[in-house]
Amino acid sequence: MTIVRISWLTVLIFFSACNNKTSESTDPIEPKLKEENVTINQKSIALNCFVVYDSSHVNKRPGILVVPEWWGLNDYTKMRARKLAALGYIAMAVDIFGNGQIADNPEQAQNLATPFYQNPQLAKDRLDAAKSKLKTYSQTDSSDLAAIGYCFGGGIVLNAARLGEDLKGVVSFHGDLIGVPAKKDLLKSKILVCNGQSDQFITKEDIALFKKQLDSIGAEYIFKQYPGATHAFTNPEATALGKKFNMPVEYNPKADSASWSDMKAFFSTIFK
Repeated sequence: MTIVRISWLTVLIFFSACNNKTSESTDPIEPKLKEENVTINQKSIALNCFVVYDSSHVNKRPGILVVPEWWGLNDYTKMRARKLAALGYIAMAVDIFGNGQIADNPEQAQNLATPFYQNPQLAKDRLDAAKSKLKTYSQTDSSDLAAIGYCFGGGIVLNAARLGEDLKGVVSFHGDLIGVPAKKDLLKSKILVCNGQSDQFITKEDIALFKKQLDSIGAEYIFKQYPGATHAFTNPEATALGKKFNMPVEYNPKADSASWSDMKAFFSTIFK
C-alpha cells in the first residue's frame, strides 16, 4: 500500500539465506545494498522497475520479482525488495501498471487494476519482460527465479503461475485466489499462499475452490492461514488506510512476521 521508510542497512546483519548459492561463508557480513532504477520497454509501455541486491559478495543468487498491491510500485514495495536483498537475493520490484503509475485512493487503484483482472495475460507479459531483464544481471542465477505479490500482486503471481510462468515458486500474501483455471500441462511453479483468516475479501468458497482446482492437477502448494489477520495484514500502513477509506484492512505484526518466515522456509525448499 503506501509509504514505509526503513533503513535496513543499519538494522540487518546479513547471513547466507539462500544455501550455498548466495555465499560460501558462514561468517556474518554487513550487507551493502545496491539499488537501481531500471526502465524496461514492453510494447508501448515503460516499466519503471526497482532492482536491489547485496554487493558485498559476488556469487550468483536467486532472483525474486516483487509485484505490488493495487497502489502500484511505491515505497512499501521497495521496502520488501530491500528485505529480500538483505536475505541474499536479487530482487526486482515490478512496475506492473507501467509508466510509474501510482494510485492514492481506492477508485484510482481499481481503475489501474481492472485491465489486469480482465486480461491476466497482460500481467504475465509484463512479468515476462521483467523476468528477462532480471536474468541479464550478473548477480542473478537465471535457473533460480521466483515471484512474490501482495494483495492485487498476490493474485497476479498466482495467475502467472497458472498461465505457465517459468518460475521455481510463487508466494501470494493476502492475494486474490480465484483467477484463470489451473492446468497440469502449464503449471511449473510451486505455490505458497499466505492468507489472513479474517480477510473479508476471501471467502471460504474461494479457498475451497482454489484448493480443489490445484488438488485436481496434483499441484504442489502450501496454504497458510493466520488467525485474526485481515486483508493487507503485512503492510504497516494498512490500519491507517483502512480508517481513511473505510476498508476492512489492518496491519497484523504477528501475521506479517509469521508469513515472512513461511516465505523464507518455502524459498529454502525451492532453491537447492
